Amino acid sequence: MDVLLDPPAAVRRRAMPPRPGVLPGAVLDFAAQGFIVFDANRRICLCNRRAAELLRLEPDAARRYRSLDAILAASPLPVVLQERFLTAADGLVAGTETVEPVPLGAAQAWLQPLSDRRWLATFDPVPPLADADRDPLTGLSGRAGFRTRLSVMLAERAADETVAVLMFDLNRFKTINDSLGHAAGDAVLQSVAQRLRSAMREGDLVSRLGADEFAVAMFPALHAEGAAERLVALLSRPYAIDGHTVSIGASAGVATGVCGAEPGSSADGLIRGADLALCQAKLDGRCSVRVFDPAMQVRARARHALEADLRAALALQQFELHYQPQVNLATGALVGFEALARWRHPVRGLVPPDEFIPVAEELGLIIDLGAWVLNAACSEAATWPAALTVAVNVSAVQLADRDHLPRLVESALAASGLPGARLEVEITESALVRQREEALHVLQALHGMGVRVSMDDFGTGYSSLSQLRSFPFDKIKIDRSFVRDLTGAEAGEAGAVVRAIAALGTSLGMTTTAEGVETPEQEALVRAESCTDMQGYLVSRPVPRDQVPELIQRLSQPYTARDAARR
Repeated sequence: MDVLLDPPAAVRRRAMPPRPGVLPGAVLDFAAQGFIVFDANRRICLCNRRAAELLRLEPDAARRYRSLDAILAASPLPVVLQERFLTAADGLVAGTETVEPVPLGAAQAWLQPLSDRRWLATFDPVPPLADADRDPLTGLSGRAGFRTRLSVMLAERAADETVAVLMFDLNRFKTINDSLGHAAGDAVLQSVAQRLRSAMREGDLVSRLGADEFAVAMFPALHAEGAAERLVALLSRPYAIDGHTVSIGASAGVATGVCGAEPGSSADGLIRGADLALCQAKLDGRCSVRVFDPAMQVRARARHALEADLRAALALQQFELHYQPQVNLATGALVGFEALARWRHPVRGLVPPDEFIPVAEELGLIIDLGAWVLNAACSEAATWPAALTVAVNVSAVQLADRDHLPRLVESALAASGLPGARLEVEITESALVRQREEALHVLQALHGMGVRVSMDDFGTGYSSLSQLRSFPFDKIKIDRSFVRDLTGAEAGEAGAVVRAIAALGTSLGMTTTAEGVETPEQEALVRAESCTDMQGYLVSRPVPRDQVPELIQRLSQPYTARDAARR
C-alpha cells in the first residue's frame, strides 16, 4: 500500500505545510521512525515495524492489529498513556490541530492529517540525554535534560501516582568564589551534587539547573516538604575543600502533583511551581523551605506587572523627588534635606521606595534611576540657600563599577553648579559588605571631590569599628528602629546602642544623625545621648520639591520640640 506522508520534522518546526511525497509500504519497514496511518474510525490503514517496536510490541504486530484500540491494548504502555494518545487522535479527526507530541514513555507521537480523510501518527524515540544537556562539572542533567526526563517519567507513571519537584538555591555561594576562588566553588558544587545523589532513591531525578541552583524530582512524593527540609540540612553541613572548612546553606521550593493531572502536574507546571516556591523561600530568609500554593502565582503575576510598569516609568518620567529636612539638635538650625525617590504611578498613585527600589535593583534599572535622582537632587539643591546640603542614597548595584558613580557625581555637580561639599552620598551597611573593595575606591574618589559620605541605617548588624576606620565616612545615620525603641519596652538596650554609636561618631570626628524621630520625647532622648542631628516626622514628613521653599522659610528659625505640633 502506498501512502502520502508529511515529514514530522515539518510539524515540529511549525513551518509551512510540507509537500507530500509517496513512499511504498515496504520501504516504511526500514524507516528509523514509526508510522501508523488510521481513518476516522481508528482503523489502521498502515503500520510499519518500527511503530510496533516503539510501542514495545513484536515487529510482526505491525501486520496483526487492525485498530488503534487493539494495538495500544496489546502494548505494555500504561492505560493513561493509551487514553491520552486516543484522545489526541480523536481530536485530530474532529479537526483540532495537534502541534505538540503525545508522550508514550520511551517514545513520543506526532499527529497530523493527510489529504484523503486519513491521519498519520509518527513515532520518534525519546533520545538519550545528550552531552549538551548534561552539566560537565557535576555530570547531572541540565535544565533542558531535567525537563525532558521529567516529562517522560510523568508519562510513564500510573495516573494516580504522586510526584514532587524540589528546587534548591545555595546561600553564600558567591562568597566562596570571591574568597577562595572558582576552583573551590566548583568543588563545592560537585560535593553538593554528590550529596543529592546519595540521598535520592532509585528512579528519582537530580539536576543542576544552572549556577548554584539544583532540582530533584521524587516518585512517589512521600512527605516532600519533610524531604526538602532534610536535604536543606544535608546541604548546609560543612564542606572540606582544599584544607578549608566551608559552610553554606540552601533554600528550597517544593511543588507536588499527580501524574497525568494537567496542567499543574505537567513538567512545566511542576518546575514553575517549585521555582515560585523557591523565590518565596529566599524572600523569607536563608535555609527556608516553602511549598507552592496558588497565591504565589498571583503574587508572581503582580510582580511581573510591576516590573513591566517600572520599565516604562523611567521612559515616561513618572518618578519625582520628595525632600525630608534634617536639623541640628544643638542649635535647632536646618542643615539640609535627604532626597527620597517616589514613583507616581497612573493607577497605584504614589508608590513608596521600599516597594520599587528592590525590584529596580534586580532588573538593573537602578543605574538609570540613580543617575536621574542624583542629577535632579543636585539641580534642586543648587536653588537653596548656600548653607544647605542634599543627601542622595546609593545602591550597592551602583558600586559594582568603581568608576561609574564618581563620573556620574562629577557630571551632576558640573551640570548643576552645586559645590561638592553640599552633596552627601548615603551608603547602607549591607552595600558596604557586598561591594567592599569597590565601595572603598568609590568613596575615596568622592572624598577627593569634596563630597560628604554617610553610612545609612547604622547598627543593623553588619558594621564593625574596622569598617568605620577603613572608609572615609563623615556621618553615621542611626537606624530608626533604635530610635523607635527608645520609648518602648526595649528602651534600656536601645539607649545603650544609641549612646555607643554617638560616642563612636564623636571619637572618629563624625556627625551622628538619629533617623525616625517622631515625638518630643524621642528628640530629648537622642539629644541626651549626644547625637548631633535628627530627621523624622517631628520636624516634617518628606515633601515635594514645590513645597521645599516654604519649608525652608518655616524652619529658618531655630527649631524646638515645644512648637513641633504647630509646625
